[in-house]
Amino acid sequence: MAQGALTPAGYAHRVFQDIAALEKACQEQPPDVLLLDMRFGGGNVLSLLERLKASYPLLQPILLTGEPDPKTWRHLLRVGVADVLSPPLRTSDLLETIKHVLARRETLIEKVVLPLKKDTQSLASRSEALEHLAEVGRMVTSSLSLDTVLKAAVDAAVNLTGAQEGSILLLDERTGELYVRAERNFDDSFVRTFRLKVEDSLAGKVLESGEPLYISRQGPQKIKTAYLVHSLIYAPLRAKGRVIGVLGVDHREKSGDFTPEHLMVVSAIADFAASAIENARLHAHTEAERNKLETILTNVRDGVLVLDEYDNILFINKIARQAFDVPDANFTGKHVSEVIVHEDMLHLIEMAYHDLPEQAEIRVADGRYFSVQGAKIPSVGLALTMHDISQLKELDRIKSEFVSTVSHDLRSPLTAVMGYVELLGRVGPLNDQQQAFIQRVQISLQNITSLINELLDLGKIEAGFDTHRELVDFGTLVRFVGDELRLKAEEKTQQLNVAIEPDLPTLLASPTRLQQVAENLIGNAIKYTPVGGRVEVRVFQEEHQVILQVSDNGPGIPPADQPYIFDKFYRASNVPDDVPGSGLGLAIVKSIVEAHDGRVWVESFPGEGTTFTVVLPALNEDEAISPLKAGL
Repeated sequence: MAQGALTPAGYAHRVFQDIAALEKACQEQPPDVLLLDMRFGGGNVLSLLERLKASYPLLQPILLTGEPDPKTWRHLLRVGVADVLSPPLRTSDLLETIKHVLARRETLIEKVVLPLKKDTQSLASRSEALEHLAEVGRMVTSSLSLDTVLKAAVDAAVNLTGAQEGSILLLDERTGELYVRAERNFDDSFVRTFRLKVEDSLAGKVLESGEPLYISRQGPQKIKTAYLVHSLIYAPLRAKGRVIGVLGVDHREKSGDFTPEHLMVVSAIADFAASAIENARLHAHTEAERNKLETILTNVRDGVLVLDEYDNILFINKIARQAFDVPDANFTGKHVSEVIVHEDMLHLIEMAYHDLPEQAEIRVADGRYFSVQGAKIPSVGLALTMHDISQLKELDRIKSEFVSTVSHDLRSPLTAVMGYVELLGRVGPLNDQQQAFIQRVQISLQNITSLINELLDLGKIEAGFDTHRELVDFGTLVRFVGDELRLKAEEKTQQLNVAIEPDLPTLLASPTRLQQVAENLIGNAIKYTPVGGRVEVRVFQEEHQVILQVSDNGPGIPPADQPYIFDKFYRASNVPDDVPGSGLGLAIVKSIVEAHDGRVWVESFPGEGTTFTVVLPALNEDEAISPLKAGL
């Protein structure tokens, strides 16, 4: 009966004799309504329905059975049976039931399925928008050109809004007009000639107000002559608190429209585009400043070398290249030791990183002398400048020769004068005033003689004449000097502490000259430390070096004076005029130490004190034996 009633009513249908055929047909094309006898498939209808409803939620099963009891009804509802027909089965009841369940199915589709599809499409659209925005964002932060980024921004705005065309208009600061910086679907000739005054234009309103403009399906809106649109979105491009242009999309056809969601998307893309423009401007400004600085550093008369924190070369100018015989090639990024083969320079770089002296003199292969200063630059590395002091060194040599000659010529007459002054008392009795005068003359002669001796010593050391070397126990030598000078410290009620590390290695050196070093440093500390102060002397080993440190809690040395403290005749600006001194003591110390392949430097803080450090190379066992075999 069912088959005979369905065809005239307009329902296409198929009949199945077993479960397998039914399930296969459902896989190929799920039916809208399923009429199922309770006895179908041997009575496993409920499990069959449970499987079918799980796979095809819109399927509407109608079960043909006797009047079910309440328990059976619960099972039927649980598996999703739409209705139940019981005998006697009338055609009208069957058709009415089918009509009813189909109507229910349509309602389900309308109320649930279609909204779900719409939501899914909306989510997909938003996901696509986010992907486009993320891609534009990645471009902004990448190394792509500004043209590429802005073109991608316009493309994204057009694609995500379905617009007919799009553009980025920027303000020409010189003319006050807007011009096309990037576009999509505009004619090239139109873009080249496009100029839009800010006054009385839609884009100009956005530029002045800083607020986006949203027009959808209105009458024709004039952008410019022969440029009319029906729908439009303009979003401002903001950079550093001001509007520099607009991102726009439009429809020239009446059928095109935009939504508030489109406005949000275009505004977000506009922010990315503005960031890209600002980044490009900052990059251009930075490059211009860098090129300007590089031009200055390239043309200065001093050598300049800049290293990063790993000692890789960031910049080296022409003067520095010439000094170290570096070929004219790009060495940026290479380690300094691969490019510059100069032991003293590399050693100075190492010292500068360890808070040791940042100034030194070096001699390069062509015979020139440079004063090198290093400065650590936070977040960059190290900058070194090289000032050519060859002429000053030559003048210093001439001066030294002159002083040495004069000193030699003065020594004999001064000795004679000293002798005659000492004989004055033997000629006859002297009154008190005469005795006082003679004593003053003797003190002055002694000071002049001491100065001449220091000058002659310095001349010998600098000339390289003082070459005598022997094995020296430096710790014992320093302890001897400390004992000799202890009386001077006690006269000023100072505390003089001498600490010698045991088992120090031997030095191959001139004991006389090293004694001068100790005497000058310890003597200076006592001289410039106030009454009741403290002087600390330490001798210790560090790796294969012997180190002498002399520290005091005196007035310290002003920072401006520290670079010159080892220069001849130089005295710190805070030394009182009544404190005697020639300004040669530290120059002699430096010359002696360097003649022994050592290093000396000062660390001082005004009001806290001063520390002088001397580092001398120690002998290893083989080096200590060979001088003995040579008869030293």
